[in-house]
Amino acid sequence: MAQYRDGYRVVIEALAGITEDELDLAADGGWTPRQIAHHLADSEMMSAVRIRRLLAETKPVIHGYDEKAFAERLTADRPIEPSLEAMRWARETCGQLLDRMTDADWRIAGTHTESGRYTTEDWLRIYAAHAHEHADQIRRARGRA
Repeated sequence: MAQYRDGYRVVIEALAGITEDELDLAADGGWTPRQIAHHLADSEMMSAVRIRRLLAETKPVIHGYDEKAFAERLTADRPIEPSLEAMRWARETCGQLLDRMTDADWRIAGTHTESGRYTTEDWLRIYAAHAHEHADQIRRARGRA
């Protein structure tokens, strides 16, 4: 949970002082820091819905989405600040839910449309690492500048 809570901070640090030119330099995997910032917002908003479905629904179905299409089609030259705020507040509200989860909540499982069984522990494992992985990707892209 500490890694999850630290995700926003590491992304902000990776982007500190970034220039407009650096925002649009391709990182490994072909995404630019701008695309990564928007992807993080998209992903965090999806994650917020996913954890809520897991916690609130009797037989939760977790829907996949085309991350690559979102990153390629929805970023263009949009400013990153609103997406970073979306990421921040999605994580904050999810953190509130995590703080209130019971032992039974940690045993909840739903079904992911692409990967099958999907638990609250899977959710935390995936999203705890996600921001850190992309912060590293941003730093590598900036190192190429």
